[in-house]
Amino acid sequence: MHFIRFTLPLYAVMDYTLNCNGQLLELKTPQMMGILNVTPDSFYADSRQQTERDVAKRVEEIISQGGSIIDVGACSTRPDSKPVSESEEIERLRWSLTVVRREAPQAIISVDTFRPAVARVVVEEYGVNIINDVGDTANLSLQTTLHSRFDMFRMVSRLRVPYIYMSCKSTMNDILLDCAEVTDKLRSMGQKDIIIDPGFGFGKTMEQNYEVMNQLERLKMLGLPVLVGISRKSMIYKLLGTGPEQALNGTTALNTIALLKGASILRVHDIREAVECVKIVNSQF
Repeated sequence: MHFIRFTLPLYAVMDYTLNCNGQLLELKTPQMMGILNVTPDSFYADSRQQTERDVAKRVEEIISQGGSIIDVGACSTRPDSKPVSESEEIERLRWSLTVVRREAPQAIISVDTFRPAVARVVVEEYGVNIINDVGDTANLSLQTTLHSRFDMFRMVSRLRVPYIYMSCKSTMNDILLDCAEVTDKLRSMGQKDIIIDPGFGFGKTMEQNYEVMNQLERLKMLGLPVLVGISRKSMIYKLLGTGPEQALNGTTALNTIALLKGASILRVHDIREAVECVKIVNSQF
């Protein structure tokens, strides 16, 4: 049996604004990033959209339930997954982004990719607004240095879109050092909007995941918006002895804690429930 004790600071709203290809996204109220996977092997089966009809339905669901960002992923980044080829990832994104843009032409879209060439295609050809880079999670040893991600840093700095950097470091001290170094490098390249993701589920044991959550408010010292993505992850269902299908309640609990600790964006499968978390936290604190 595992027991987790959280220290909750006073709720503090951080007022950030992202310039998403000319669209301004205010983060004073935390925003919902809805997950749209066009992969056949994402860890949560209900999140997989494999047809145009499925994608259109998911887009409508994200928007109608209060999502402000649609995060499209075409290459599974779950731990121990084997990435598809770059050409396959681009092919999946071409057809799915065509549907997303048709169904929601004004939507703010992020694409979940670690490949600079993919980032270029989706921004230049489909007007994608944000690049969400989790790195090559199939080769976490590459995360020991920043060299493996410099090409992506150069690309997003050239494309001038907000960039989400996910750290695979295992402790909050190392995450802070990693993100500070990345921020300095990106700023030197001219990158304006940077979002930090502490990387729940990547390069961390279950205990380390919860310790990072317990110290999440420390990320505020970087002066950057923080994205938290814990939706239905194994840190929840392994603790509870269930599976991703039964992890919504645990996700809601951790999303609430993340909001109390200063998260600006929640990346989620279940939009309505996360929006309700924001409404309750905002009304009480």
